[in-house]
Amino acid sequence: MDILLVASAFNSLSQRVYAELSDLGHRVDVVLAAHGPDAVRSAVRDRRPELIIAPMLKTALPDDVWQRHTCLVVHPGPLGDRGPSSLDWAIAEQAPHWGVTVLQAEAAMDAGAVWASEPFPVEQVGKSDLYRNEAADAALTAVHQAVRRYAEGSYKPRPQSGPEIRARVVWRDVFRQPRRRIDWAADDTATVLRKLRGADSQPGVLDEVRDREVFLHGGHPEDRLRGRPGELLATRAGAVCRATRDGAVWIPELRPRKNSGDPAPFRRPAADVLTDPALPEDPAPLELPPDRRTWTDIHYRQHGDVGFVSFSFPGGAMSTGHCRRLLAAYEYALARPTRVLVLGGRRDFFSNGIHLNVIEAAPDPAAESWTNLNAMDDLVEAVLRTTDRLVVAALGGNAAAGGAMLALAADEVWCRTGAVLNPHYRRMGLYGSEFWTYSLPRRVGADTAARLTEEAQPVSAATAARTGLVDRLLPVPAQGFTGEVERLAATLAERPDLDRRIAAKAATRRADEAERPLAAYRKDELARMRALFFDPTAPYHALRSDFVRKVPGGAR
Repeated sequence: MDILLVASAFNSLSQRVYAELSDLGHRVDVVLAAHGPDAVRSAVRDRRPELIIAPMLKTALPDDVWQRHTCLVVHPGPLGDRGPSSLDWAIAEQAPHWGVTVLQAEAAMDAGAVWASEPFPVEQVGKSDLYRNEAADAALTAVHQAVRRYAEGSYKPRPQSGPEIRARVVWRDVFRQPRRRIDWAADDTATVLRKLRGADSQPGVLDEVRDREVFLHGGHPEDRLRGRPGELLATRAGAVCRATRDGAVWIPELRPRKNSGDPAPFRRPAADVLTDPALPEDPAPLELPPDRRTWTDIHYRQHGDVGFVSFSFPGGAMSTGHCRRLLAAYEYALARPTRVLVLGGRRDFFSNGIHLNVIEAAPDPAAESWTNLNAMDDLVEAVLRTTDRLVVAALGGNAAAGGAMLALAADEVWCRTGAVLNPHYRRMGLYGSEFWTYSLPRRVGADTAARLTEEAQPVSAATAARTGLVDRLLPVPAQGFTGEVERLAATLAERPDLDRRIAAKAATRRADEAERPLAAYRKDELARMRALFFDPTAPYHALRSDFVRKVPGGAR
């Protein structure tokens, strides 16, 4: 079928719907609702789709569009749920299960007839993590079912009210800041964490810190540090620790208010926003004892012959500091006696490459872009030059740009089936680095590498496996990903041919180095990137600023 996606942003769910429907042979186009109703009308008129799907919509479809065409809206709430803040309410009310409903657009919000619905468990994670994983898995199941039903032509969507419908219709209002407010003196740690996790990506929790109004993004428990409720106690890897009435929490990011006068009113590492006076640094050990319950964004653990370097950065973005600390952790892991080393392995984002928010906030964004990219290249080169053990990149979630190339530097790439890959740089106006000109063609061939980087479209996990980007698909739910990676890595370490494979990879690396050294790839890529970074007229600077500042209507 010809399917048109109408989305407020080409976000993770919209990309996954696009990629998976394309895999099934549908001809899928996308129009951004942020471009305005006339752009939507024009896309419908020009492309004449058989079906319109809205996977993520913050504004209503134009009346003349849904009245004349079948339009299916993906609502992240169970049957009968209505309102714009469904997941926020699910987390706030501690619902053990929730759902996704695909319904037909009509005048009243979320009131249309139902084409499909699918339940999912509500895990104790941030809202954005839940949205990209459990909710997205349910959404794709429901979307596929709705599309099949529409194509077959005989299915009659069910109304949401009537004697045959058992679901109770519930309208839930916008979840506004007064409901999110943290009372540091009265709220216990569990309540504080629930409020923080319910707003981790958007919109954040509005609060006052050092006489400044800022939004708090993300929250993790701390088991040892204590202080007066609301007191800032320490920093760790850019996060700040804040005392609750019965414990403390780590908050990775802050966002200044737009009217605060701060020139960088977007999400940044919390310690970067609160620069004066400095807080004491409380570094977490790379290997946490089993009795610790504290937050760290990089962690090493070892099970027999397998080492695991796991990491998780907000939004998958990796600043210069993130890259350097992850490289140090990787080098620490290389000093341990293992035969298999797993990089990643946590649920949600693997990596999206350099940290555009930190770059945008820097006094000299061009210089910070250059420094960040070189730190990313150092990390990727270390993985490529590892020849004494097998390295596995385990992608529990999405990977893009330099983050995708970090994964391709490994010997094997394992990927959860719900992940989406964007192995390109073009949409940020960049040529790319991270040794992509070496790693990508050797995996998929020169022609496919050129197509992936030039078309710059999202790739489903299934297509990534078919093209050679991914070696193994893991068809497990997000909460089961880490355990499955551990099981498979243990099996890999016990294989009798492992020593032969390690020797073969070392020989291949020597042969490749003799043909063309890695330094040559790096030099050529960085020369192209340096020219873009330090050219103030290059599109990269405007594209980066629009992306970071969430300028409506930015190009897809």
